[in-house]
Amino acid sequence: MSTRAELSTGEALVGLLEAYGVDTIFGIPGVHNVEMYRALPRSKIRHVLVRHEQGAGFMADGYARATGKPGVCFTITGPGLTNILTPMGQAWSDSSNVLVISSALDIKDSAQGRGRLHEMIDQRGAAAAVTGLHMRAYTPKDVRDGIARAFAHFASQRPRPAYLEIPLDLLKEPAGEGWTARGLPAIATPPVHQIDQAVERLNGAASPLIILGGGALHAGAAALEIAEKLKAPIITTTAGKGAVPADHPLCLGYVMGRAGVWRMLRKSDAILCVGSELSETDFWTDEPAIERNLIRIDIDPAVMSRPHTAEIAILGDARAALEAIAKGVIARDGAARAGFDMGEPDPLRAMLAQVLAVIRQELPPETVICSDMTQIAYAANEIFPVSVPRTWLHPVGFGTLGFALPAGIGAKFGVGERPVAVMIGDYGLQYTINELGTAAEHGLQLVILMWNNDALGQIRDDMVNKGIQPNAVTLRNPDFQALARAYGVRAEKPQSLAALAEAIRAALRAEGPTLIEMTPRMVPRTDHG
Repeated sequence: MSTRAELSTGEALVGLLEAYGVDTIFGIPGVHNVEMYRALPRSKIRHVLVRHEQGAGFMADGYARATGKPGVCFTITGPGLTNILTPMGQAWSDSSNVLVISSALDIKDSAQGRGRLHEMIDQRGAAAAVTGLHMRAYTPKDVRDGIARAFAHFASQRPRPAYLEIPLDLLKEPAGEGWTARGLPAIATPPVHQIDQAVERLNGAASPLIILGGGALHAGAAALEIAEKLKAPIITTTAGKGAVPADHPLCLGYVMGRAGVWRMLRKSDAILCVGSELSETDFWTDEPAIERNLIRIDIDPAVMSRPHTAEIAILGDARAALEAIAKGVIARDGAARAGFDMGEPDPLRAMLAQVLAVIRQELPPETVICSDMTQIAYAANEIFPVSVPRTWLHPVGFGTLGFALPAGIGAKFGVGERPVAVMIGDYGLQYTINELGTAAEHGLQLVILMWNNDALGQIRDDMVNKGIQPNAVTLRNPDFQALARAYGVRAEKPQSLAALAEAIRAALRAEGPTLIEMTPRMVPRTDHG
């Protein structure tokens, strides 16, 4: 789009986003943000009309995680923002680059309590709780600078959502000149002396261990080179699944919730942790923090000091740091193999393992899988092999229900012809089930794998384990087959594992989305609960 002084700020905003490489925006036009939509018809940007602002946020998150590019949303003043705060919280917790651009009340009415439509006393303050960058524009220049700050943040800092609010009267003002994309900074280069320290420590270690988080997804090749030279096992966080191939003999995958991990950590005399907070939602335990032998590589200085003690704290890009370390690490003799005792699975886990084995067999390795807070996904976090980066998207930290379906839709818009699947529960699906309409409207080939146990199964089991009589954990579900078809979505309910396999194969050939309703009755056993 050419720069013309007579363009409004709302029109120039769209052109500027396009200049920064934005190709998709998720949102809903409303009376308070229509000026953002004025230029969209003549832009190359594709707008995806969602059914709820929560869907827009999760779609932008899925798009960002699957592609590595920022996901962008348009929303409106007041309820539009409050509706999207949950996805913003998930993106903040899981380090995902999402840009939310919202309208706001006229500058003269801001925070005055005059009873204006969609009024909030401190809209920016609400967004500040779940963003890494939160801005309010007062002039056209502020809008230009705000977009530049957001993309500079995305290019050089820990991925986290950014928020920009633009008052209604400002959206209509003449934009003026200067609406061009600016050069972006790079992630900091790791200090050479610290690389040397890490190399010396790793070369001298008898039992080195590597932990890869979501910040290492682009650095798997270098991590694997180090592991093979040192004969060091690799553990991933949930967000780090796929950083290295799951079938590599040194890859243990995500096992951090297992008690044996702490024995490994205590035994190791050099723990190389890359791109992870090592948070409570990684370990799911009350074990103490790691107090010694820790080498951390991260782009967020805040994680270097909490809650674990890093003896060597390297601030910088994971790939650059690991590639530099790999050059200095000395190869050792011996076989490259690691093992981990997962113990005997309980009946539920054993049953879910059979279902997951079928799903893994039928979905191509490059399939992007968006999972939800549901028992089958909790099992999959540990036992479902993933070998391609950015193909396992799970709402780890914030842990919200309803993430998977809209995230899968956003991922599909991002990756194009590559297959995308959704793994979700019967209760979680109902949080954002309206987005089936979005998937059907665009004819997206989406494999929606819904685990239906007619209950809040994990909460029910937690109650039992804690001696609480189960209550408020069963529900009357709709007829999901009829509901899916009402949205124009294909629906199947396989009665066996063989039928599940065929349903997945058919869904991968379909021209639009398919809901596959899975139940425990598919598996020939009766003791799994």
